[in-house]
Amino acid sequence: MFKTLLSLLLAICLALPATANPIRIKDLVEFDGVRGNDLVGYGLVVGLNGTGDGIRNAPFTEEIMSSILERLGVNVTGEQFRPKNVAAVFVTADLPPFSRAGSKIDVTVSAIGDAKSLLGGTLIMTPLNAPDGQIYAVAQGTIIAGGASAQGDGASVVQGVPTSGVIPSGARVEREIDFDFTQMKSVRLALREPDFTTAERIENAINQDFGRVVSRMLDAGTVVLDIKATRELSPAHALGRVENIFVQPERKARVVVDQRSGTIVMGEDVRISRVAVSQGNLTLRIEEEPLVVQPNPFSEGGTVVIPRTRAAIDEEPGIGLAEIHEGTSLSEVIAGLNALGVSPRDMIDILKSIKAAGALHAEFVVR
Repeated sequence: MFKTLLSLLLAICLALPATANPIRIKDLVEFDGVRGNDLVGYGLVVGLNGTGDGIRNAPFTEEIMSSILERLGVNVTGEQFRPKNVAAVFVTADLPPFSRAGSKIDVTVSAIGDAKSLLGGTLIMTPLNAPDGQIYAVAQGTIIAGGASAQGDGASVVQGVPTSGVIPSGARVEREIDFDFTQMKSVRLALREPDFTTAERIENAINQDFGRVVSRMLDAGTVVLDIKATRELSPAHALGRVENIFVQPERKARVVVDQRSGTIVMGEDVRISRVAVSQGNLTLRIEEEPLVVQPNPFSEGGTVVIPRTRAAIDEEPGIGLAEIHEGTSLSEVIAGLNALGVSPRDMIDILKSIKAAGALHAEFVVR
């Protein structure tokens, strides 16, 4: 059923006309200075139902728990406690650009000890540091884990990853990034997929929208926008206007295949030169069936094992010698192979061979 649905979807996609839709500049580039910052912290999760760290295997959990209790006025010096409802975790977050003090961000919590699950746990107040060592946010809240686990006396089962979870809006920003965006004289637009043609089209589209030269292409991945030449109120106003300009991007011909799942993804610009293809599979089978011969009762003799081996080579039906004409698109080749019932993994092998023969004119990416 799934294979039939996949074949139908592929046929529909190949039958649709190839139309080029323009894309907003904001979906093609990254603006210089408009970026997030990574935060990380080390904290403690409590309230677990006996699925926390084993203190003997994770002594750092006991250390941070003692430190927290002492800060709360509880003296635990010299005491020995072995709770199973706590776990040491790393807390990570991304501080978005222009985040202000008091705003909230999402955090990810991951166990670093031998905890079995973080389901139902609560993260205790954890400071989050940037690479400069300063604290920019503080995280706390109930963890939402994306897995489940169950254990009995003789077996256990785990689905997903219960040792990792998220806390939506679980951290509050305490410090802002020092960055004066209003004083920028120019802004660089970094293309996510560097291409000379796309960069030139972005330059021309911006200049055409403003009616004068306000941008200049530096290379395949960078376009510079002159904020003063835009005559806008501020850099924010200029970028707000630029990011909604539509541009038709250009892309390299590329074929991406995933051998594990048998997925094939291709662009519409992929072309194949004239080449002949023949494909088939050979299967070698060897079976050992030894024959045991027993002597007659009360006779002089011993048991004899006579070896018997069956060997055979089977050739599975494949595609015969087929010729692909000059300028044929890869989508047409895939449609033909799919009509013949060739499996996705055999298609990948055929595409590899066509690429090795120099007839596939595209970047070939294997994952």
